[in-house]
Amino acid sequence: MTEVGKPIRRSKAAVLEALKVSSGRVKIQDLTRERLIEFGKKRAKQGAGSSTLAIDFSFIRTVFSHAAAVHGIEVSAENVRLARIALKHLDLIGNGNERDRRPTQDELNQLTEYTENNPRQFIPLGRIVRFAVATAIRQAEICRIEWSDVDMQKRKVKIRGRKDPRRKDGNHQTIPLPNATGYDAWQLMLEQRIVTRARGRVFPHHSKSVGTAFRRSCKALNIDDLRFHDLRHEVCVPKTLFELLT
Repeated sequence: MTEVGKPIRRSKAAVLEALKVSSGRVKIQDLTRERLIEFGKKRAKQGAGSSTLAIDFSFIRTVFSHAAAVHGIEVSAENVRLARIALKHLDLIGNGNERDRRPTQDELNQLTEYTENNPRQFIPLGRIVRFAVATAIRQAEICRIEWSDVDMQKRKVKIRGRKDPRRKDGNHQTIPLPNATGYDAWQLMLEQRIVTRARGRVFPHHSKSVGTAFRRSCKALNIDDLRFHDLRHEVCVPKTLFELLT
């Protein structure tokens, strides 16, 4: 992948390295269906969830296919497919459970009031939370927005490198800043413009620091099982705005 200018990302590299440590010395002819099933059972006992195992086996199958197609090694991915089917029947492999946790309006109000009245809270977390609810923009994406990406005339913002499983690089998307959830994204942007003097990043804070501040605030308020990513579930954009995204 590196040779063709598409090096793997850090998360994939970590998975491949873990597979290398656990099974890298096993000879190809010894990677039977039975052995792969045992590998899956062992990973499950170690705490790997169904979606994690699905990723593991997807990577193993990719390595097998690459070995055959690129290097001409006589290896079949059939054992991987059969082992995956067996593990799926055992409920050890799958897509995982989709979260449906949504913040209540009371929880959003608590977070806003708590963070904006906390003198030790340097990050404008209340404003960031409201902006996330208003736009459905991810935590890391919010912290990457530059003022040069903001169209002050059309009230739009360009999100660079937006996460998309089908396209890893150069996935930029321009979206409108709506007022469709009770929070006015454009007004929040103007408030940040005063703070930052329209220089550098709109929210000049590390995304991990934002995440830490969010978790601490939820803990202090006894808000249970709420993640920053759950804020995206609350957005409600009118159909006409979706047309602007295309």
